Amino acid sequence: MSRSHRPGLGAVFFFSVAFMLGVYFTFAAVQGDYGLFRRVEISAERDALSRDLAALKAEIAEMENLTRRLSDNYLDLDLLDQQARSVLGMIRADEIVIR
Repeated sequence: MSRSHRPGLGAVFFFSVAFMLGVYFTFAAVQGDYGLFRRVEISAERDALSRDLAALKAEIAEMENLTRRLSDNYLDLDLLDQQARSVLGMIRADEIVIR
């Protein structure tokens, strides 16, 4: 007589635990704190911060240029006139104000 061979309870338990561990580590690799989705989020945040940094550097360069143009060593009279009229709220006689 032939007897059918069934896996024992220990083998079923071992493979189910191994499968569950595999599922857990796969989930952690995709959605964990150091997973693939977090890596994509960090990359997008890095790109946004790089753009912000470039915009701030351009703004700083513009401010440095304006500061240099109004310094004692180099005086731009047109810029000085523009700044004085802006601060004082005055216009020249040959200008027309459009609101």
